[in-house]
Amino acid sequence: MNFYNNTHPYYCGIDLHARILYVCIIDQEGKTIVHKEISDDPHKLFAILEPYIGNIIVGVECMHCWYWVSDFCDDIGVDFILGHALYMKAIHGGKAKNDKIDSYKIAKLMRGGNFPLAYVYPKSMRATRDLLRRRMKIVRHGADLKAHITNTASQYNLPPPKVILKNKDAQHLINQHFSDPVVKRTVDLDMTLIKCYQAELSKVEWFIEQQAKKHNPIHLQLLKGINGIGRILALTIIYEIGDINRFSSVQKFASYARLVKCKAESAGKTYGTSGNKIGNAHLKWAFSEAIVLHLRGNKKAQNYLLKLQRRMSKAKALSAFAHKLGRCIFYMLKHEKVFDENKFLKS
Repeated sequence: MNFYNNTHPYYCGIDLHARILYVCIIDQEGKTIVHKEISDDPHKLFAILEPYIGNIIVGVECMHCWYWVSDFCDDIGVDFILGHALYMKAIHGGKAKNDKIDSYKIAKLMRGGNFPLAYVYPKSMRATRDLLRRRMKIVRHGADLKAHITNTASQYNLPPPKVILKNKDAQHLINQHFSDPVVKRTVDLDMTLIKCYQAELSKVEWFIEQQAKKHNPIHLQLLKGINGIGRILALTIIYEIGDINRFSSVQKFASYARLVKCKAESAGKTYGTSGNKIGNAHLKWAFSEAIVLHLRGNKKAQNYLLKLQRRMSKAKALSAFAHKLGRCIFYMLKHEKVFDENKFLKS
């Protein structure tokens, strides 16, 4: 974990909410200069920060509406840092907790060099990453709808419908599978939504790919050259990483991608794991999915997995293999080198 430890004449901690901000400014001596609540109006925030521009750092805890504060600080020339929500334990502890106290604690963490840093994702790629994540939620909801159709058949002791739901005549064939008109209407609703999702998602995927070709065309081609990584996995890896150069080592990258095992120790004793949710869940999914697809029909990769299974269980072997793929991709993107499977599978 990285902490912000640069010194400034003034530190501004903001407890950020969707409609209000509680702003606290302290100086190097720890004296409170400003401590007040304002609405989410950039003009009001500018009026508070204007006397200190050039001598102040602004910090907020990472939550859903930090984008505009980051962009606002960039526009007026004020340094901005983002706090890692899971590491900011000092804010959540104590008997009393409110917006006023939280904003003061954020400012004190920055002044004391204990402010845990989260990545401020680049503005140019941020909206595309959010669109890609939104696509994932829609895909998962579509899978739920398909499962609901199968479960509905089980409810009425009917065989599962052997219909490819992507086909044009799928909706008509599914309706014939059920006799009750109300059940037909239920299934028809599911099929209408699935059909709508399929039409819209194909457009969204094409649009995201065009954006990726503008943002990072080399990385897109490098990733798609790996057996098992198609368009969606390549886009996910690109947009969840952002800038590969922000990772100073492969170990930090693997930790961010949740490819390393967490371990809690004290006084020589192991107390299980902790911090399993710290990192990027989307990257963890992408690498786990990629290694399973890489194994499909790949005899060399399957033999390598069997070699790993001599020392560990299959689940652990797959995790270790995903970790190896993550490390490989880090160096590929860092040095912009083409994937070499022989080198990758070399012990």
